[in-house]
Amino acid sequence: MTTTLFANARLVDPEAGTDAPGSLLVRDGLIAGRGAPAEAPPEGAGIVECDGRVLAPGLVDWGVKIGEPGERHKESFRSAGLAAAAGGVTTIIARPDTSPPIDTPESLEFVTRRAADAPVNIRHMAALTKGREGREMVEIGFLSDLGAAAFTDGVRVVRDAKLLSRCMTYARGTGALIMGHPQQPDLSAGAAATSGKFASLYGIPAVSPVAEIMGLDRDLALVAMTGCRWHADQITLAAALPPLRRAREAGLDVTAGISIHHLTLNEFDVGDYRTFFRFTPPLRSEDDRQAMVQAVAEGAIDVIASFHTPQDEESKRLPFEAAAPGAVGLQTLLPAAMRLYHQGGLSLPQLWRAMSLNPARRLGLAGGRLAQGAPADLVLFDPDAPFVLDRFRLLSKSKNTPFDGARMEGRVSGTWVGGRRVFGESP
Repeated sequence: MTTTLFANARLVDPEAGTDAPGSLLVRDGLIAGRGAPAEAPPEGAGIVECDGRVLAPGLVDWGVKIGEPGERHKESFRSAGLAAAAGGVTTIIARPDTSPPIDTPESLEFVTRRAADAPVNIRHMAALTKGREGREMVEIGFLSDLGAAAFTDGVRVVRDAKLLSRCMTYARGTGALIMGHPQQPDLSAGAAATSGKFASLYGIPAVSPVAEIMGLDRDLALVAMTGCRWHADQITLAAALPPLRRAREAGLDVTAGISIHHLTLNEFDVGDYRTFFRFTPPLRSEDDRQAMVQAVAEGAIDVIASFHTPQDEESKRLPFEAAAPGAVGLQTLLPAAMRLYHQGGLSLPQLWRAMSLNPARRLGLAGGRLAQGAPADLVLFDPDAPFVLDRFRLLSKSKNTPFDGARMEGRVSGTWVGGRRVFGESP
């Protein structure tokens, strides 16, 4: 049995909503208790001197793309695990949009074995339909038994409402969680920006914000009909909040997420057709961005994630509308979130509620807490430490980040998974 005392820490507890000085005792990979900042360590315990830095639950990043199988040149389990550890992410929830997709028990077993040696926890979602083609439901029961965290076809929206309703009905019977992508696919096909004056001026193919509202309304109607557990991967518009609120008031089991990029960037950041700012859905107006920050603060948006999407140089060095969408984010999720903290939009407990506690709860995981008996999945960081981001120093294989060259704050000093240090120098 190993015992470690984290002394003189600034403990951020999203469950209690507190941000206060203290110490944390870890025994045999589990949190054993809390005490005063200069608490005397038990006999034989190791000490991690925090020097007033923030100690918080490790991040649970829901919606990470890893390139195994099929695109290992973009990201491997090893490189994703190293990037996650360096970014304070202790649990990755991986997407099934691989090549081929994770849509059978055999493919889920394969990636589970491949991920076993990663330095952080990795859980996998499975596809909702075979081949992510929207034609035939996967074996939801078998995949759930093998540990599938949720079911989603990602950005490939299931167009057949009857098939989707059958998937939802079956998922309700097994208790499985479905993650949807609220978009009307006919409207959003080929779009690279949000329609408006800016997109017209730049000549970028655009989509009306109504595509998100239409997709959300359809999915919520099917959730009401079937009673399944459902999570929206990204809600990015102020106009999408009222239907989401009405669904909750009606007692539907629905939650919603957003990417850190939609919380910290807006449509004008595209600048001179910078393809690192090409996302799905596209970046929104500044009014919508601010409304989403407020929605996170109020709890209307439950989860913040990186939606880590590695793309190689060949996929990004193309005309804006032809470039592959997405950005890496495992290592930049925490410092990007510090922008919201330093701007006064969100407190650290509010951020950690959305980046750690809520995703862990929604997925039935034990992490995201500093409570006694919780796993010692922890991140130690200085929220005020400044640095200039150099994308070539990121540990992901792909380097497609919109924050390249940006001045940021929030440097991770150490990351622990089950009490074992996986990033930073040992004390």
